[in-house]
Amino acid sequence: MKILLLTPDAFGGLGGIAKYNRDLIRGLCSHPRVSEVVALPRRLALPTGALPEKLTYLAAAAGGKFAYLKQVAGLLCSGTRFEAIISGHINLLPAAHLFRMVLKAPLILLCYGIDTWQPTGNRLTDCLAARVDAAVAISEITRERFCQWAKIASHRVQILPPAVNLAHYSPGAKDPELLRGLGLTGKVVLLTLARLAATERYKGFDEIIELLPALLERIPEVAYLIVGDGDDRGRLEEKAAALGVSDRVVFAGFVREEEKAAYYRLADAYVMPGRGEGFGIVFLEALACGIPVVGSKLDGSREALRQGELGILVDSSNPRELLEGIMAALKRPKGVVPPGLEYFSFENFERRCHNVMGQILAAGG
Repeated sequence: MKILLLTPDAFGGLGGIAKYNRDLIRGLCSHPRVSEVVALPRRLALPTGALPEKLTYLAAAAGGKFAYLKQVAGLLCSGTRFEAIISGHINLLPAAHLFRMVLKAPLILLCYGIDTWQPTGNRLTDCLAARVDAAVAISEITRERFCQWAKIASHRVQILPPAVNLAHYSPGAKDPELLRGLGLTGKVVLLTLARLAATERYKGFDEIIELLPALLERIPEVAYLIVGDGDDRGRLEEKAAALGVSDRVVFAGFVREEEKAAYYRLADAYVMPGRGEGFGIVFLEALACGIPVVGSKLDGSREALRQGELGILVDSSNPRELLEGIMAALKRPKGVVPPGLEYFSFENFERRCHNVMGQILAAGG
């Protein structure tokens, strides 16, 4: 069985979507019935590294829109047959639908997060979303939001939560040199790791910065470490200055995947009280490093934290509840990986991936 995947990014990509897609590809390639996975990435920010044996990764597609369309046209004209087509993002549905019409193969849409919580505004894309043969959602909240506007029965949307690399992320001591370099020696560190994008202001950065004056009254040595970069950084820096807490907010910028664990271990609590997370793989990574976590009741964070089993859930729109949640997290022991995190191991992800694809293909899409 050959599978075609049109994806925004995966190997050589950055962020949670790329990580999820890499794991998905690995899961597909390990399926005993799959002979080949052909993937077309839209973006390629870094070297791809080692690729799974059954994967054909058409990196030339990442050279811009024209390059992508050229690869799509080349595959369509090649006569290659695929038994399933996966659209890794809702905006790639028009291209994926071309393959569906030519190959008569089932089309599966990946619903990663907020991008599928409401109509895209593109009439063609929204129409095609309602006509996919099946969909795979990262969380229950994403399935609910997608089914609501796309008018798709929920049984046609399978849930496939992400995985965390429990070998790479593990408890450890704070790196003294890294603490000194960031000016965090002797501080009680709150951490958020995410993109600083103006289009993604639902991550909870604003809520934590606004809460810092009240936190300082209780914990004079508190500091807020923000790891990540993006076009919203300047606004957040100005906000911290306006509130008089710029000396307590540290912007570390972008860090590579292999460096992330060391930054998680600097934290006394990981905080991301968002409103639009489809899931939040960063919660799992922080938990695997033994860091107490505060997430939101209002989005997919509650599924990442297993309804509060793995971390503290708060109403992120309620500053007092958020404050008390952070204080409770800081009282929890560090270096302890909560029982139940293995639910999100790659081995369990792989098994679920095989089951989900088996159910979809057995139903003929």
